Amino acid sequence: MIYGIGTDICDLRRIRATLARRGDRFAEKVLGPRELAVFHARRARVEARGVAYLATRFSAKEAFSKAIGLGLRMPMTWRACEILNLPSGQPVLRLDGALAEWFAERRLRGHVTVTDESEYAASFVVVETIEATPNA
Repeated sequence: MIYGIGTDICDLRRIRATLARRGDRFAEKVLGPRELAVFHARRARVEARGVAYLATRFSAKEAFSKAIGLGLRMPMTWRACEILNLPSGQPVLRLDGALAEWFAERRLRGHVTVTDESEYAASFVVVETIEATPNA
């Protein structure tokens, strides 16, 4: 059963301006440790790839916070929710700490997708309840 759905769109120009104004502090506030390593690697190769990566993660976290109905209130924090990629490239949610516990207590599972174009990043998140398996 669907618990919640969230979507978000992010203007890459706004992310670029924030990075120019605040530097890496902005990325360090939004990204978890594994995401931050990817951000730095992509940005070192091509600035635009790093910005797009940050924007997709920002957007996905906004969408996730909407899907779970908390917004950015505890236990939902920017860094407790990471959007990582499987070897296939598929984005997946990785939750840590109190947010992971909150999510598990409610028997939830999340699905995320992200995309970006020249000036926008967008994401969509579906959170579902994990049905209890009946005793056989």
